[in-house]
Amino acid sequence: MTSRTVKRYADAAKPEDLFTGQRQARASVLDEYKTSLDDRWNEGGTNAWKLWEEIVPLGYQGSYQRVRAYLRQKHTSPRPVMARPPSPRVLARWILRRPETLTETEHLHLKNVRANYPEIDALTKHVQTFATMLTERQGERFVLATGIGHSRADPVTQRGCITEAEPEPEF
Repeated sequence: MTSRTVKRYADAAKPEDLFTGQRQARASVLDEYKTSLDDRWNEGGTNAWKLWEEIVPLGYQGSYQRVRAYLRQKHTSPRPVMARPPSPRVLARWILRRPETLTETEHLHLKNVRANYPEIDALTKHVQTFATMLTERQGERFVLATGIGHSRADPVTQRGCITEAEPEPEF
């Protein structure tokens, strides 16, 4: 190291003072299009060529290589690790099984899904109620006690997944 470099390091009051040069805070042709690229990236668009084709009609005049380099940084940057949501088949298996036969992990996953999706929670309650009616053979008494199909606040019946029986037409 030269004495000039040592003096520069010694005179710096904070580390940011050392970051000088023409590359710092220089505007890029891509800057105004980064938000749309980021949005498309978050939606799952990872093909640099297609994303470049999408921003050219918006007025981008830079090269494809610049877009590819920007997206390559996103490929190599660490992403937050998120658990994959369970498939519908796995979710149905968890709901249809007896709760006591679920493993602790399955029980926690189902509890998390039920907490985040009120429709799944209501559906799980309906399935458990129906299973109790079948296994204990107490259908009439159980329907009167719970009022299944009569709750307007139930998100499952609001969406039309479970509907109330319509009266028979009279002729």
